[in-house]
Amino acid sequence: MKGLIRGIHHITAIAGDPQRNIEFYMGVLGLRLVKRTVNYDDPRAYHFYFGDEKGRPGTILTFFSWPGAHRGRKGTGQATAASFSVPERSLGSWAERLSSRGIPFNGPVPRFDEEVITLSDPDGLALELVERAGERADDPGTDGPIPPSLAIRGIHGVTLSVEGNERTAGLLTERFGFRFKGEKGNRFRYEAEAGESGSVVDVFSLPAANGGQVAVGTVHHVAFRTPGRQEQSAWRNELLESGYDVTPVIDRTYFRSIYFHEPGGVLFEIATDSPGFSVDEPVDRLGSRLVLPAWLEPQRSRLEKILPPIRIPKP
Repeated sequence: MKGLIRGIHHITAIAGDPQRNIEFYMGVLGLRLVKRTVNYDDPRAYHFYFGDEKGRPGTILTFFSWPGAHRGRKGTGQATAASFSVPERSLGSWAERLSSRGIPFNGPVPRFDEEVITLSDPDGLALELVERAGERADDPGTDGPIPPSLAIRGIHGVTLSVEGNERTAGLLTERFGFRFKGEKGNRFRYEAEAGESGSVVDVFSLPAANGGQVAVGTVHHVAFRTPGRQEQSAWRNELLESGYDVTPVIDRTYFRSIYFHEPGGVLFEIATDSPGFSVDEPVDRLGSRLVLPAWLEPQRSRLEKILPPIRIPKP
């Protein structure tokens, strides 16, 4: 039995300068650098994972870093915004924090039954801070520069921009088990049954918009959660039988992955919760060093010379 999709496992985007990326997500947003590794398909590039103190699924935003690469173009066939959940009554403090650092933002503005601040990271990636109902200030946060009353709790959701809503909605509701929660104009909201971190998917229907181009400052793919190998295998078989072009299972060390394009063109992944980010580092040392998969370990000295040096900001 494959069960329902529990929500978003992680979101992966593309960055330019790795140092600037680290300083923003750790120093400004207060996330933990959970894993410092390389892009397995291009080991000359970093792959950073940011999340909560334990690197739990549903809290993770990751980046492939390609210095000097061109900026992407936002449009249809893309995930066009990633949102984080923050405690209730914290957006005023977030507005002050962003203003003090000269970071432009809009809001807070109401959306459905939430309050939202929108901003962009240094590469132009669209981000949102969302006051999530019931997100308490004394819940566990990250051990970083952000006080508990303010700290990001995890992924709230993602916005998909597509030419039409219907087929994407069909995948989310009929296959993944998401519930339709409502619509505002051309924004349609769907939510995972479990209601955990990363449970919200907003679909923008933009029939007259141009297609996007994935590069620096855009989302590469959205990964959804499934518990383990057995459930993932069942998902792969069902998607293949439904006519989707699904990759074989790929071992990403911290989870196993399958990839396919949803009907609107966005690249989706289904990732396993296990084995998790502590498989090669203890929890209290996550992100403290460059870790490589076993098959790349013999190339460590060469890769360390190629990869740009980085400094980890102090909390």
